[in-house]
Amino acid sequence: MKSKILLGVALAMSISMSAHAEKIAVLGVQQALMASAAAVEFRNSVKSEFAKEEKNLLDLEKQVKAARDKASKNKDLASPDELKKMKIQFQKVFSEYQRAAQALQQKRMQKEQEFIQEMKPRLDKVIRGLIEKEGYDVVLAKQATLFAKKELDITPRVVELLNKQ
Repeated sequence: MKSKILLGVALAMSISMSAHAEKIAVLGVQQALMASAAAVEFRNSVKSEFAKEEKNLLDLEKQVKAARDKASKNKDLASPDELKKMKIQFQKVFSEYQRAAQALQQKRMQKEQEFIQEMKPRLDKVIRGLIEKEGYDVVLAKQATLFAKKELDITPRVVELLNKQ
């Protein structure tokens, strides 16, 4: 029994020593992508592209609030028929608001996916080049690490290289 334990400890030590990496880094891939100049430009273009729809959505939101306020203020003074009309008007405007908000969100998500698909080859090229140039043995996802020294984080370097392309 004692020899099995010693064998297990020796095996564990040899595995851990052979798995020892010389040069380790952490990288926030999503963070690097979204901090790039291309991402800033993308956000600005999306903002201007959807500005009209955003304004319409804000107008609908104001109409929803106005219809809600009107119904709540007049609920004691209005007849049952008037109250019913106000509730129907509120529901109509609210439904339109929800539909418009959902449509706008879908369009934005689609644009973001297109941007990510467009940027992925560039990002992969930058990361591979940096790994080869700097000779990293292991690059860990920043989100998966509990702690890493700031010096191990290559995210700013990846952003810098992305911006140079």
